[in-house]
Amino acid sequence: MLCRLFKSMLSPLPLQRSPLDHPIVNRKGKHKDMADVQAKGFTSIVLLLLFVFLCLPINSRGRQLTTTTNPTTFFVSRKIDIVGTQNPSPTINPTASTPPSPVSSPSVPTSTNPTPPPSPVSSPIPSIPTPANPPPPPSPPASLGNTFDVRDYGAKGDGVTDDTKAFQATWAAACNAEASKVVVVPLGFQFLVGPISFSGVNCKPDIVFQLDGTIIAPTSAAAWGSGTLHWLEFTKLRGITIQGQGTIEGRGSVWWGSSTGDDSTSNTENSGRMPHAKPTALRIYGSSNVIATGIMLKNSPQCHLKFDSCNAVEVSNVTVSSPADSPNTDGIHLQDSEDVSIHNTNLACGDDCVSIQTGCSNVRIHDVNCGPGHGISIGGLGKGNTQAVVSDVSVQDVSMVGTLTGVRIKTWQGGSGSVKNVMFSNVNVNGVETPIMIDQFYCDQKKACNNQTAAVALSDITYRNIKGTYTVEPVHLACSDSNPCSNIHLSDIQLMKAGSQTNDPFCWGAFGDLQGTIEPPITCLQHRTSINLNITIDIHL
Repeated sequence: MLCRLFKSMLSPLPLQRSPLDHPIVNRKGKHKDMADVQAKGFTSIVLLLLFVFLCLPINSRGRQLTTTTNPTTFFVSRKIDIVGTQNPSPTINPTASTPPSPVSSPSVPTSTNPTPPPSPVSSPIPSIPTPANPPPPPSPPASLGNTFDVRDYGAKGDGVTDDTKAFQATWAAACNAEASKVVVVPLGFQFLVGPISFSGVNCKPDIVFQLDGTIIAPTSAAAWGSGTLHWLEFTKLRGITIQGQGTIEGRGSVWWGSSTGDDSTSNTENSGRMPHAKPTALRIYGSSNVIATGIMLKNSPQCHLKFDSCNAVEVSNVTVSSPADSPNTDGIHLQDSEDVSIHNTNLACGDDCVSIQTGCSNVRIHDVNCGPGHGISIGGLGKGNTQAVVSDVSVQDVSMVGTLTGVRIKTWQGGSGSVKNVMFSNVNVNGVETPIMIDQFYCDQKKACNNQTAAVALSDITYRNIKGTYTVEPVHLACSDSNPCSNIHLSDIQLMKAGSQTNDPFCWGAFGDLQGTIEPPITCLQHRTSINLNITIDIHL
């Protein structure tokens, strides 16, 4: 309405080029004075400017006119046209991407090009609604709602107080919880814990043991009693994950009979002679869907990490560290377990980096560093005339540095059973005494072993792409007289001596074939399979 009023007021007052050129005459024909002329001319100009600023940016529907052109250019073009004509209308540049006149087309098409913000003079920006508050963060995972911190159950974590009962109480609470649950051993604390068993007999499935702090073993004989074979034990669990950046410190030097290892408090805390039986640091027994990742195990009295009667096991990014002269400190020990994967792991110990015992099948080991230690071994099997069965083992992409052997199979005389379908491939050895070994006369005792004819049968053993340096003997294949090794395949073997006193490859009762580059030559391998036929004919007349 205001714009229409301005327009009606302007209609009877056409713009004059100059009050001097066109004098305004009153009814009596007399000229007005110059002041009246200037006043009316000034009034016309004021009304015109109000019309320009207030009315032209508004279309016929009362909405603000938006434009995709430069707002400053659009405003100047309109101003010039209005001043030069009697009926003002905006002038549109046909080459510019601008919207049509508000008179001819009220609706404004949307430009496909991004538009700069309009000028606050020509096209005021409409008010923008205030955005709603951002959505709240997602709820934490269920495991965080079922977290059981050992400190909440009495653990001190000062490295002196016995926290065994607090760990037992924490486990009992987590074991009975529904859904996912996490037992937390927090970072920055040392927890002194004696022999303990985390039983899963009555537990719900899937427990996470989050180890970020340090668990240390007691060094007093009284804390162990007699006959304790395991320090930390997890038994009969359906889904157990042991993970974190923490450490299990066995302080095993008090058991090894030397000061070797990082155990500065052993002399003051040890109140007597340690028991004869040395415990394994961490044992998982009778469990399925087992994961161990990220943790470190150090200076175990005996074996560091043992899986016994388990299936579906994965070990990754685990570190084992103990001195080369620490006796019987295997890195990872497998027994009666199947579907096992060990990868991206560093193992340094005083015995086998990985030991595979009877009852194991479908075992895959890859991307593992071993050393110091005794290499990766299958066995010893058949001790005490027992039966042993191992099958489907793959060891590949591993590195051995300064170890006793590289990849080894060892059996005792008098045993029975079989080892078959074993592959050792892409093995790099550096300063290893004997990189490739089969020893069916294994005897790990002070007293000499009796000669026996029975033996575990070895067949379908493959060695592929074994390279590096040795210090004693490159290949040692000592198989049973009565039950020779069969189908031994060696391909692309390149082993260079790194010592002054080395031996040639040795073979006994070994049958198989050679392929690819073989260095040094292995001429002792027999290229046929031995077959023994014992036929007894009993004729009754």
